[in-house]
Amino acid sequence: MHTQTHHLTSPATGTQRTLHSLHFGQAGHGQKIYIQASLHADELPGMLVAHHLRGLLTTLEDEGQLLGEVVLVPIANPIGLDQTVMFTQLGRFELASGENFNRHYPDFATAIVDTVAPLLTQDAGHNREVIRAAMREWLSQQPTVTELASLRNTLMRLACDADVVLDLHCDFEAAMHVYVETPYLEQVQPLAQTLGARAVLWAQSDSPTLCFDEALSGVWWRLRQRLHNHPIPLACMASTIELRGQTDVNHVQAHADAQAIVDFLIHRQVIVGTTSLPVAQCEATPLAGSQTLYAPHAGVISYHAEPGQLLTVGDVVADIVCPATALVTPVLAEVDGVLYARHIVRWACSGMDIGKIAGATAFKTGPLLSA
Repeated sequence: MHTQTHHLTSPATGTQRTLHSLHFGQAGHGQKIYIQASLHADELPGMLVAHHLRGLLTTLEDEGQLLGEVVLVPIANPIGLDQTVMFTQLGRFELASGENFNRHYPDFATAIVDTVAPLLTQDAGHNREVIRAAMREWLSQQPTVTELASLRNTLMRLACDADVVLDLHCDFEAAMHVYVETPYLEQVQPLAQTLGARAVLWAQSDSPTLCFDEALSGVWWRLRQRLHNHPIPLACMASTIELRGQTDVNHVQAHADAQAIVDFLIHRQVIVGTTSLPVAQCEATPLAGSQTLYAPHAGVISYHAEPGQLLTVGDVVADIVCPATALVTPVLAEVDGVLYARHIVRWACSGMDIGKIAGATAFKTGPLLSA
């Protein structure tokens, strides 16, 4: 293993933050795997999983078991990690701009389509390398005047030429679940099985404010659509892994999750070995079929359903209790599916999102992710 230190743009005189990336295996040999933890800096399980991955990957490298390159960024957001106000970590949005750390990544297909179009041939492998080179060159030309811009650019430069990208997040209280773009469903299924995911949520984003994983997986299918006379592979399976909830931080669970990722890499033939895939814990469902549960009025939240619980239409997920008026309003499941996430607080403001159920039938349009 060797470590690279990346200096971010200084936000103020006398202040500069750094990003560290850990590199295992040999660059340019075999598949490249990129894994980062806690881009939303208040989502801590990923950092502990990265700690255990570091140990496992070090051993595998020392034993000559790595057939490819693995890049691990154990703290993907030093900016958000330092946004602590009265002992409360504010790691989802940058305080300087108000922007979500996991939005506003580049639409590479639009940025590089004119550059790559005349260079493509009927060789899919050649086209893959042309597209990756164009992404690297485009990133090198982008201004990074702000600290946030330099963070985004640095992470993209580390990940843009990877075959697999795993972005480790978590929800408030949740069962293990993963997000992936629709064209990569087949590629993500083994990962969902090794992790024991209770929900696999797919979508094909048309959002102008791309998430980290969407920017990296989306360039390939978007260029396929625009340059359909040339073979363009789906060369980057990028997935967001939601490692349960914010308080699910312990060594036993983190080591098991790290081992599950290693098992996936064995399945991908990035690591020497054999592994049998566990039975899938769920069927993949459209993100557009996910029901978001809202509090009808302010009050105390009393949950009836636990994360990972299978629900049917009409089941009571929670009661919203107003102590002042004695009003008790049940919040009901309107789709059949798994309650894959719920809120961590127990006081609801009127209209607050208090949970999500993975339904099998798409019914929503427009932006599908929260801010």
